[in-house]
Amino acid sequence: MTREFTPTTYEDIDPDRRPSFRLALVPVLAVVAFLGIGSAVLGLDPHVPLLWSIVFVGGVGLYAGYEWEELFEGVANGLLMGLQALLIIFTIYALIATWISAGTIPGLMYYGLSILTPRTFLPAAALLAGVVAFAIGSSWTTVGTLGVAFVGIGTGLGVPAPMTVGAVISGAYAGDKQSPLSDTTNLAAGVTNTDLYDHIDRMQAGTLLAFGIAVAAFAVLGLRAAGAIPEGQVAAIQTALAGTYEVSVLVFLPLLVTFGLALRGYPALPTLVAGAFAGVLTTILLQGAGFVPAWEVFMYGTAPESGSELVNELLASGGLTGSAWTITVVVAALSLGGLLERTGVLAVLSHGLVQGIRSPGALVAGTGFSAIAINALTAQQYMSIVLPGVTLRNAYDEFGLDSDQLSRAVEAAGTPTGALFPWHAGAVYMAGVTGVPTLEYAPFYFFGFLSPLVLFGIAATGITIPDVVYTGTTAPADD
Repeated sequence: MTREFTPTTYEDIDPDRRPSFRLALVPVLAVVAFLGIGSAVLGLDPHVPLLWSIVFVGGVGLYAGYEWEELFEGVANGLLMGLQALLIIFTIYALIATWISAGTIPGLMYYGLSILTPRTFLPAAALLAGVVAFAIGSSWTTVGTLGVAFVGIGTGLGVPAPMTVGAVISGAYAGDKQSPLSDTTNLAAGVTNTDLYDHIDRMQAGTLLAFGIAVAAFAVLGLRAAGAIPEGQVAAIQTALAGTYEVSVLVFLPLLVTFGLALRGYPALPTLVAGAFAGVLTTILLQGAGFVPAWEVFMYGTAPESGSELVNELLASGGLTGSAWTITVVVAALSLGGLLERTGVLAVLSHGLVQGIRSPGALVAGTGFSAIAINALTAQQYMSIVLPGVTLRNAYDEFGLDSDQLSRAVEAAGTPTGALFPWHAGAVYMAGVTGVPTLEYAPFYFFGFLSPLVLFGIAATGITIPDVVYTGTTAPADD
């Protein structure tokens, strides 16, 4: 679960320090410019453009009359909001290393290469990831465990890794959005005062449509991407795996422990820690490693010597210490998001967004755009749900719309789109654990585009949205 968080609303801001809509746009445009120029033009890692953005937004806050202590409080709130994500990143990097040394991921690759074919692999990967994410309620856990193995299987079958990652992430987010065990699903229902199962029911049609189109697209893509596997490649990979690891059904003990605990409703973090311990235990008992070397894998990662350069590359991992690059990006992004929230920039923009809206469809579409924008600016999917979920509740009341219309909008547009922004916590995580950069897998992450597009289609057509008459008194936005 996430930390209890009450965002700054438009009414909460001291009028003397409340930025105008135009002033609130300045730091947003600066952040977009810094990230675009720094990453796309200069080729810098996201850390530096994010630092520029933090300094600029902090300067705007000081100009608006905020004290340093208040700005620091905003940074701290941003970090606390994403604390669970940070801890999960630490843990999953270590877990992946222990699952490799235990033979769990090599075992999945070994048997997967025997069962799957190049033509069926992509839709099968999406569907399997969707089922697992629905069952355990965690897209991140699904990608960090099965996703890593699927990349290896896909490589062995001749399927490009970006396509594989796109399929896995699509399934993981689609299943997560419909799972009553998911933290984001519960969060979206909670902040909008919606019954959990009413929220899930409201999302169901749109999610199934978006995911169904995605799976069909992966089936077509699989037919086009599937070429001839180099002769003997699958056999060579399986031989290298079997020669390096003891491969049997026992190697799946860490997987059974992790998914078993998740299915019983245990939170993601202790479940992943248990999975890492199970990986260390299996490494010692089944693979014959000593106690200290097994825990060194946990800390420093793996560098197998299988005799196959491809297998060595696929199964190299950084362990706990390997998460440093990812963690530092996420810390900077969360700090920036906290500053934007504390200075009232996001509240002013959200307030301005709904001014002048006079139809329920436009309100739903505006909510979706707001969630996506907040995702991009705060780099945190929780913030993309909480901020519009809380600040737009009155607007939905004025239109006489049920709260599940709001909860659907924030999650359909907020949860899956974060993995499309390279500096976002979700995207940094996905790229880090799979080894495929965000901009490479993004074109194949079909669900990330389709979920909000279906929402906007619903808003435009009015399907499942009551035809109501606006009864509010909200005036057009001021400068």
